[in-house]
Amino acid sequence: MPPKGLLPAERPPTIDDMHIQDEGEYEELMSPWADLEAGLRVILTHPQRVQEFERRVWQYDRWMQSLLVRDADVGLYLLFQLATSPVVGYSAAHSLVSAALCHLVADNLHLAAAERNSLVHAALTMNLAMTELQDVLAMQQERPTQEQQDAIRVHPVRGAMMLANVGILDELWLDTVGKHHDVTLEAVPLASMSPARRLARILRAVDRYGALISPRKFRAGRSATDSVRTIMGDSPDYADEVGQALVNTIGLCPPGTFVRLDNEDIAIVMRRSNQPNRPHVAVVADGEGNMLPQPRLHRTTGARGPQIRSALASSLMRIRLSHHLILQLGAYAAQTP
Repeated sequence: MPPKGLLPAERPPTIDDMHIQDEGEYEELMSPWADLEAGLRVILTHPQRVQEFERRVWQYDRWMQSLLVRDADVGLYLLFQLATSPVVGYSAAHSLVSAALCHLVADNLHLAAAERNSLVHAALTMNLAMTELQDVLAMQQERPTQEQQDAIRVHPVRGAMMLANVGILDELWLDTVGKHHDVTLEAVPLASMSPARRLARILRAVDRYGALISPRKFRAGRSATDSVRTIMGDSPDYADEVGQALVNTIGLCPPGTFVRLDNEDIAIVMRRSNQPNRPHVAVVADGEGNMLPQPRLHRTTGARGPQIRSALASSLMRIRLSHHLILQLGAYAAQTP
C-alpha cells in the first residue's frame, strides 16, 4: 500500500501540449526528468538522512509515471539521452531509466499491481549500497580494482539491509533488491517462479540492458540491439521473456537511439510504430557524417525508402542535434498516418 499523503498524478496532456516550438521548450520538457533524477540522486546518496524514505520513493515513482503518461515516446527519447550521456550522477540516471523500463514492461508481462510497485521501487533503489561508487566507476578510466569489485559483489545484499534500516517493510521490494544480481535464477517461465525470483530476474535483465547501452570512460556503450541481444542470449533454450517484453514494449531501436539506414544515412529514432523493428526516425546526417540542415522525417514502416540496417552506439555519435526540431517531427508523425 502506498503511504498516505502522496501527491496526485498530473493530468496527462494531449498531443497538442507536446508541441516543441524551440530549443527553450525542449529544455523545459527535459527539465522535469532532470529534476527527478537530481531528487532521486539525493535520497540514494544519503538515505539515512531522508525523512520518510519510502514515501519519497513512492512520490518519485508517481512523478515518473506522470511524465511517461504524457507521451511515452518522448519520455523514452529523453530518458535515453540521460542514459547515454556521461553524466556525473550516472547511478541515479541509470536507476531512473531502469525503473521506467520496468514500469513499461510490467504491463507487457501482465504483472499484478503489487508486483509492479515492488519491481519499480526495487529498480529505483537497487544500487543504494554503491551509489557514490557507481558514479566513480562511470568516470573511471581503468577497470574496477579488487576492492571495488568486492563492493559491487555484495551491494545487492547490503542494499536490501540498508532499505530495511530506513524503514522499508515490503518484503518483495527487499528480496528483489537482494537478488537482482543472482546468476542462479532458474531459466524457466516467469509464471512458474516465486514472485521474488521473478522480479529479480526481470530487474537483472533490465539493469544489464541499461548498463550495456550506457558509456563508461573505459568503454563505449553498446547499441540498443546489441544490448537486447545480449539479454536474450542469456537463455538460448527458450526465447527469454524479459528480453522479448523489452522488444515488444520499446522496440529493437527505442526512441532516442541512433540507427544507420541501408542508404548509409544516419538517423535517430523518434517514435515507436506497431512494428518493433520499424520505428519512425529523423534522418540527421548523410553517410559521410555530414549534418543535414534540418532533420528529415522518415517512416521505416513504408514499403518504399531506406530501412534500418543497423543500430549505432549513441556514445560514438559526435553530432550535435536540434532535439526540439526532432521532437517536432515526432509530434507530426504521431498525428499523421
